Amino acid sequence: MDQQYYTLPAFSGEFVNVVVEIPAGENLKWEYNPRSNKFEVETIDGKERRVQFLPYPGSYGFIPSTLMDKERGGDGDALDVLILSQRIESQSVVETIPIGVIKLLDRGEADDKILAIPRDESLRLSSCTSLACFREKHPGMIEIIEQWFQHYKGIGKMEFLGTLGSEEALEDIRKWAVTPNKN
Repeated sequence: MDQQYYTLPAFSGEFVNVVVEIPAGENLKWEYNPRSNKFEVETIDGKERRVQFLPYPGSYGFIPSTLMDKERGGDGDALDVLILSQRIESQSVVETIPIGVIKLLDRGEADDKILAIPRDESLRLSSCTSLACFREKHPGMIEIIEQWFQHYKGIGKMEFLGTLGSEEALEDIRKWAVTPNKN
């Protein structure tokens, strides 16, 4: 696909676009490289970065046209998203419905994780369309994801601040949007 994924719109009508970098169940840390316009495994000290923990519990990516600006306390990356869904392959662009946001600090910088479900019902894991529904019908699921994000980088690396609902997730997306949105 020959496009700059970062410059796609954050919103598609009432839905939020997500560029999938890492399919659910993967341990390698894939990232989109805008200079090459390719998805590449992140390397640290010449070695492929592999999450030394359980694999990603959902398909993981970013919201295009967002930036968690360091001047405003962010981590300098696009806003991250975990899609609660069937496995979605890397390089896919998926319309989603944000249902919550996990608020985290990574070395003092905001590193929020939007929780979303796919617009496409055939990709969903559940009939739930809200954080409250997931908590009620799937006890422990959100807590497992919260625990995963607190520990996937190692003990004590991430500070968990809480998980908020869909209104706060949409507020977060708008806060970090780099292009004006009407939504």
